[in-house]
Amino acid sequence: MSARVDAWIWAVRLTKTRSQAAAACRAGHVKVNGERVKPAQAVKPGDEVRIYHGGRERIVEIKELHVKRVGPPVAAEAYVDNSPPPPPREHVAVAAVRDRGAGRPTKRERRELDELRGRRP
Repeated sequence: MSARVDAWIWAVRLTKTRSQAAAACRAGHVKVNGERVKPAQAVKPGDEVRIYHGGRERIVEIKELHVKRVGPPVAAEAYVDNSPPPPPREHVAVAAVRDRGAGRPTKRERRELDELRGRRP
């Protein structure tokens, strides 16, 4: 027995919608057994699925196949989660807040913000 990877990711609640799961597959954020996959790729129990979603990578091993969305307790039993733990909350970058009425950031301020966020070397 097998199921589509996008349907399985959605059914076990790794993404909120099936279209998000399919978009992640098309963007190359989903790998099955180390290979990038298309949304219709078949998966079976024992396969390792890696999905980069929501700013972190989830690594799960399939135990049970579901094609219809199931409740959280059932979904948690459908896979073995081998993901690294999420980073502590204190290490998460704080969003920059501009003073009200300060207007748009200048080019210099924008470069400094990008540097703080790690977008530029």
